[in-house]
Amino acid sequence: MAADSTPALVQSATQAAGDPTEVGPSPAARGPRARNTKAYLQYAAAKIVGAAVSLFAVLVTSFFLFRLIPSDPVKQMTGGRPVSAQQLENLRHQFGLDQPMWKQFTSYIGDALTGDFGMSYQFHTPVIDKITDALPATLLLTGTSYVLYSALGIWLGTRTAWRNGSRSDRFNTAFALTLYSIPSFWLGLLLIIVFAVGIGPIPGMFPTGGLESGGESGFAYVIDVAHHLVLPVITLVAVGYAQTLLVMRSSLLDEMGSDYLTTARAKGLRDDVVRRKHAVPNAMLPTFTLMFVNLGHVVAGQILVETVFSWPGLGGLFYQALSVPDLPLVQGLFFVFATAVILANTLADILYPLLDPRVGR
Repeated sequence: MAADSTPALVQSATQAAGDPTEVGPSPAARGPRARNTKAYLQYAAAKIVGAAVSLFAVLVTSFFLFRLIPSDPVKQMTGGRPVSAQQLENLRHQFGLDQPMWKQFTSYIGDALTGDFGMSYQFHTPVIDKITDALPATLLLTGTSYVLYSALGIWLGTRTAWRNGSRSDRFNTAFALTLYSIPSFWLGLLLIIVFAVGIGPIPGMFPTGGLESGGESGFAYVIDVAHHLVLPVITLVAVGYAQTLLVMRSSLLDEMGSDYLTTARAKGLRDDVVRRKHAVPNAMLPTFTLMFVNLGHVVAGQILVETVFSWPGLGGLFYQALSVPDLPLVQGLFFVFATAVILANTLADILYPLLDPRVGR
């Protein structure tokens, strides 16, 4: 009886487990992983499609939004000089402003999709060339500030949260809230008054604006540019680090009461190890998202800060274009700014599930 039942048991187990001669993992083993990969790819594809739709919406919005400005670009270009009606008409025809709105729109969309944003009204050069020329200055300023305030905000946010309620925590939190509530342009003006112009016993130590003094080369040029960078970088770092500190502190405080930290301490791990290897990596997820949002602003620049410090970047160029208004240049810059932010947010959305498997599955 036992001998007769053994083959039946083996056959039943074989049917349940699948063909033992099959090479590779069983369908049950690779099924969940394949489903997870497929779900992630669908999630990423949906984010990319959403970004493409957003970019097209920005392209359409940039055309109509700045045409609501109650100003005549042609008259602004003449600088108030007396010109005849025929000359104004010739300028409108030269820049295509005499065409019907629908024709201007279709021409703009068609050209923009190929990277052609037209000719600048005030500079008489292709818009893409002006953007390319101003981009390095913006990347230098905002990129330097981004690295500094991200590192400083994460470090101080971690220390203040881990020492919650201490004197240093109260001071750093209050100081960060104060800086975060101050408009960046007002802080920039204050720094110019105190450290560039000089006030009372404090002499003027830094330039009031610009990228360079001129006439320098080699290492002296690098020092000169760094000298001009100090005040605008301090302005951006002061506001950016405060935001990063507050987000990091809040995230870490939420993690500090978790059971897995209590378990790690119960295993005998040092407090420093618990913080670095367990608490901080999980608390970094919201800060990670914030860092990618701020990464988009590295390209988008800081319009007010660049204008206050006369910085020759995209922000200062946008202010100049808006004052005319130089419609092709304004539209091109607006699209570049929005594209940088949308792409940074999309990249964060795509990478986030790799850090937190609960997202996008």
